[in-house]
Amino acid sequence: MTGAKALSAQKKGKDPMPTYKFKGRRFDTGAVIEGERAAQSTQGLAATLRSEKIMPISINEKKGKAAVAGKRGKVTSTQIAIFTKQFSVMLEAGLPLVQSLGILAEQQDSAAMAHCLDDVRADVEAGSTLAESMRKHPKVFDTLYVNMVAAGEAGGILDVILQRLSIFVEKLVKLKRSLISASVYPSVVITVAIGIVVCIMVFVIPTFADLFKNMNATLPLPTRIVMGISDFMAAYILPVIAFLVLIVIAAQRYYTTYAGKVRIDGLTLKVPIFGEVIKKIIIARFSRTLGTLLTSGISILEALDITARTAGNMVIQNALLDCRKAVQEGNTLVEPLKRANLFPAMVVQMVGVGEQTGELDQMLQKLADFYEDQADAAIADFLTLIEPLMIIFLGGIIGGIVISMYLPIFSLIGKLAGG
Repeated sequence: MTGAKALSAQKKGKDPMPTYKFKGRRFDTGAVIEGERAAQSTQGLAATLRSEKIMPISINEKKGKAAVAGKRGKVTSTQIAIFTKQFSVMLEAGLPLVQSLGILAEQQDSAAMAHCLDDVRADVEAGSTLAESMRKHPKVFDTLYVNMVAAGEAGGILDVILQRLSIFVEKLVKLKRSLISASVYPSVVITVAIGIVVCIMVFVIPTFADLFKNMNATLPLPTRIVMGISDFMAAYILPVIAFLVLIVIAAQRYYTTYAGKVRIDGLTLKVPIFGEVIKKIIIARFSRTLGTLLTSGISILEALDITARTAGNMVIQNALLDCRKAVQEGNTLVEPLKRANLFPAMVVQMVGVGEQTGELDQMLQKLADFYEDQADAAIADFLTLIEPLMIIFLGGIIGGIVISMYLPIFSLIGKLAGG
């Protein structure tokens, strides 16, 4: 199969031919030749080499660099954002595509990213489009990224599209950091609180229990409750830990199912305070993604499909897929958004105005800017509120345990003083 036919087959959705490293010796001069070629099989490559008067010495399949990159580490969103920004600047300055990819591959601190870019550069040099080359690395360049690059190549505005992509990825990185900052603090505090309580119950309370046994007095109800919990945890601490681990594993497996994702993602949006923060972040991401795709020339149906699958929440994803179905049937985007009952009235109204004026992409970008600011403010308020609540929560539990342990001592001191 010739290179042109292989490329045509690839465009039709067929698997690309594997690449082989070969070593051979010329029949006429005896010179040793080494290189890489795509072929359907080792036998096919051997036949090709013989037809070119080269005696094959060794032929080995080349492992894809995407797999090598995976073994060398994960490519982060921040690395992709930096690469996209640098790539757009290079192309805007007039540097050739292959040369730009080669320079960026050499400058990468991440071995995974460097191998990925080397592979993309080699494919582009061999005749593939940039989008086709990036599509082979779905863990680095997702569907949204590849489709926008394809639109840029088709329209001859790849540098402009990459500039938009760099801004888009930077915004997503910011939203992701905001989400992490909103969830890390309470998670750490709750984990520390649980650890402290377990240590007190297992190691400290039994000391008080031995002391109270020698008092031969009736203990207050709070003290008896705490001591009962302590005895249970001391006797069954390992089964309790195993049970909690099993619950976590079961929850993770349940979340891998469609029903689990719908249920858990739906509950996440309903959590007081935190759920509102998550919703603002999701709306900002939805608006930014859809607006960027439409601005780049992607059709509304394809843009809605990509936006839905990158929403990060199964409930929102299903709502957007319903919107896509409605638009495909000839309806406007406003009605299904309103029926979903997930998007604030402001979002629905601005989308409606955007559709009527033909400036939906610009309206979505404005919405994204607004909700990103709203998400930042909501996270700041959330962290301001959660800090005293966590202190009260932790202090209440530990304080309650301490007071329950000292109640018998206070009672004994009162009796001695009265006597």
